[in-house]
Amino acid sequence: QVQLVESGGGLVQAGGSLRLSCAASGRTFSAYAMGWFRQAPGKEREFVAAISRSGGNTRYAATVKGRFTISRDNAKNTVYLQMNSLKAEDSAVYYCAANPSTYWDGLYYDAPSYASWGQGTQVTVSS
Repeated sequence: QVQLVESGGGLVQAGGSLRLSCAASGRTFSAYAMGWFRQAPGKEREFVAAISRSGGNTRYAATVKGRFTISRDNAKNTVYLQMNSLKAEDSAVYYCAANPSTYWDGLYYDAPSYASWGQGTQVTVSS
């Protein structure tokens, strides 16, 4: 399995931006479709964004579409989540996850599809 470490979380004012990074190690990064999920206190973990192995396909939750951008750099074994126009309701622990997909352009939106998870990074947006 691949090991994942998130970074880049923190405290930001509403309307601000953050960029999360997720560094992968242990296996060939390009063999994995990647996703970002988040979990707020008292709520279930929810899908945020996904990106295919190639980076050519992306998908977003309706709540973040137009504000967040997922990208990947296979040469650096890293996936990113650029978050703009942040809102208080974006506050959560953000997790990256890896799916050992056999499909170069496959996307995955459900948590059980992902085999490896990072430890999470806290994002707090003050209103």
